[in-house]
Amino acid sequence: MVFAAAPRDASRQGSQAEGSPPVAADLPPADLPAAIAELRRQRKAVILAHYYQDDAIQDVADFIGDSLELARKAASTDAEVIVFCGVHFMAETAKILNPGKTVLLPDLEAGCSLADACPAEAFAAFRAEHPDHIAVSYINCSAAVKANSDLICTSSNAVDLVRQLPADRPILFGPDENLGRWVQAQSGRALTLWPGSCQVHVAFSEQALLKLKLEHPTAEVLAHPECQQHLLDLADFIGSTSKLLHRAELSPADSFIVLTEPGILHQMRLKVPDKAFFEVPGTDGCSCNACPYMRLNTLEKLWRCLDQMAPEIVMEEPLRLRALAPIEKMLALSR
Repeated sequence: MVFAAAPRDASRQGSQAEGSPPVAADLPPADLPAAIAELRRQRKAVILAHYYQDDAIQDVADFIGDSLELARKAASTDAEVIVFCGVHFMAETAKILNPGKTVLLPDLEAGCSLADACPAEAFAAFRAEHPDHIAVSYINCSAAVKANSDLICTSSNAVDLVRQLPADRPILFGPDENLGRWVQAQSGRALTLWPGSCQVHVAFSEQALLKLKLEHPTAEVLAHPECQQHLLDLADFIGSTSKLLHRAELSPADSFIVLTEPGILHQMRLKVPDKAFFEVPGTDGCSCNACPYMRLNTLEKLWRCLDQMAPEIVMEEPLRLRALAPIEKMLALSR
């Protein structure tokens, strides 16, 4: 079981009567980045942020990366406190790798539609139906699902890891079926797929993408493999978030249409400011491809999190150890 610990100093919560103004101690400072930097120093903390976070959070983070990069950073940090600006399963992974450190998540409601679509009990039943299969789980899942897996992967290393598995063993892959189909095609291995998907990556409009391609005929289309196949068929390059960033840096193209959560565009524009980047609207015409869970974290919540040292990710040791084994196997095979 994974849960959040209560704030360590309840007196800092500013309890007050309904409708009354906040007490002074609860008001955020005028210069949030400076206040966060000072608290980070005092707490001996490191701030890890995913590429899908708001620009302001990316700008104050110590390290920005995709799931694999952040897992490696969490495993190697010597900080006493890890503040994970991402979603819940990412903070869980940091705690699995760092049982002796304090792991904080600015907003506990920052979940994941993909992780939610794969309940641990249902995944256990799925495994039981295929007892001879190797269970490979995408890192976008709960600690309980990780604990019932043989190997964890990310979109950066999934193809390579699947290729390393014994050829005579069938493979289960979950919880993202779109990523699974792409891994299957790239690796040449047949996979039995869990029927899940990311609400962000299935929301892109093919019509809007085609319109952007007509408007920008020299633009290169970059796509995350969690996208649906009909969109991947229109892409010039497919890869994890970090690989899309590297492609934007290395490609001779001067403009890009990007099929993934638009938070990555901030880093793309910082890395190659002379190139143009276009995000693809959702199927209803709105920019609904921003992950609502990722965007729950804000600078103010990050400041409060460091100030109050809560919410904290706490995990029972038996679960942590079971979830640790497939993550360590991933890290070992990814070196």
